Amino acid sequence: MKAHTVSKIRGIIDGKLVQGTDETKIYFGAYRIKQIKHKNTILFTNKRIVNWKSLEEFFPLVLATEWNYKENEIPDNVTLIYVANSEHAYWTFIHYYRSLFDIPVVAITGTSGKTTTKEMIKHILSFDHKVTATNLTSNSRTAYLQYLLKMEEDTEAAVFETAVGAPGDVLKAGEYFKPTIGIITNIGAHHLNYCKTLEGYIAAKGEMVEIIDPTGVLIINGDDFNTRKINVKRFSGKIVKVGKKRNCQFKAMNIHYRNDGMQFSVQHKNKNYQVFVPGFGEHQVYNALYAIAAVYEMGVSVTEAAKRLRSFIKYEKQLQVLEGINGSLILDDTWSLTTTSLEAALKVLNEVGVEKKKIAIIGTITDLGSWGYIIHKEAGSIVYQNGVDILITIGFHAKIIADHAVEVGLKSPVYKFNNGILAYDLLKEIVDDETIILIKGDMYSQTIKELAFKLRNKPN
Repeated sequence: MKAHTVSKIRGIIDGKLVQGTDETKIYFGAYRIKQIKHKNTILFTNKRIVNWKSLEEFFPLVLATEWNYKENEIPDNVTLIYVANSEHAYWTFIHYYRSLFDIPVVAITGTSGKTTTKEMIKHILSFDHKVTATNLTSNSRTAYLQYLLKMEEDTEAAVFETAVGAPGDVLKAGEYFKPTIGIITNIGAHHLNYCKTLEGYIAAKGEMVEIIDPTGVLIINGDDFNTRKINVKRFSGKIVKVGKKRNCQFKAMNIHYRNDGMQFSVQHKNKNYQVFVPGFGEHQVYNALYAIAAVYEMGVSVTEAAKRLRSFIKYEKQLQVLEGINGSLILDDTWSLTTTSLEAALKVLNEVGVEKKKIAIIGTITDLGSWGYIIHKEAGSIVYQNGVDILITIGFHAKIIADHAVEVGLKSPVYKFNNGILAYDLLKEIVDDETIILIKGDMYSQTIKELAFKLRNKPN
């Protein structure tokens, strides 16, 4: 955060100094007590603080509140600013702080690919720019303030994920970040426990159109069926489509699997550029297209972006290729699980596993609410359509995937387990050096994570 004095912030939020000094410096901000991690933090709150002892390590502390504390009720190392309404003061400060920066700010949403796209953009820009970005996959609503305040005097660009857990999440992110460039990677079926329907989820993702600067840029997947349902005509800025179709401004062609990554060409303004991106799968090509399109709007040429992408390091557990038990090959894709990412992973399994015995291990898809049965059936159809030699599901709801895959025509052996112990015992018997195993789950499934770890190691 750009350093501010109490005096400066009081003027911005129309606050009255009740205790402390106007010269106190502020470097951090919070609107919940648990967000206070440093000294010299300003906390905006309408709640009365009683347990000051738990905050002593963060003194000096600045409090902006409408609570009327009694004389001598708060410690000496706390500066108190009285405001008529702490929430109004908070948002006044947020809007003021964002206005300090006239830089490119990218916001990314989508069912899958957000983190990789964000990291690619950050990687490309970091060669010659100071970039602020969300950490790993931390894109929770409670983290927005901290990410905004990471923008400092020398920040030249910012890249933020804006996830959707419920309607309004992207709109709220927009109030903080006010992006100049927005990206919608793709829209599958996820977080239906709060969005209720697929149409509700599409609408929640479509909020991106509302939050981009009217003179900014919206980058979308020109091949994605659900993204086409968003009314982008209400956006007055520039719309850029990426994909494999003719009407895409950044068009991917001649896509090939190479050692450790994807080789393809990008057609842009009647010129072709050769691109290699580490990581397997056509979804990785799309992630690269989003990144190239975004940095191009910031002045980085396609040629330079492609050159920088060659040194991109993808995250572990995102279709990570490893040696496994009994000489097998493991595709560890235990970062996240949606029907969109499952289909992408199965396509990679079939491409990389040509002439090998292909085993798919699939866990439960979470955050589906009442849609759980339908989406797991859809996942079963995806398994059948892509084909595997052996299907293993782990978890009570994951059984629906297996049952439906068989119902629609899968003839391969199918095994259904409630945990990973029996699955591992089976795999020790049926796996050899002519086997490739895809293990697909999310980072919150301890069972899947433990099984993936065991599969990496040879048994005793």
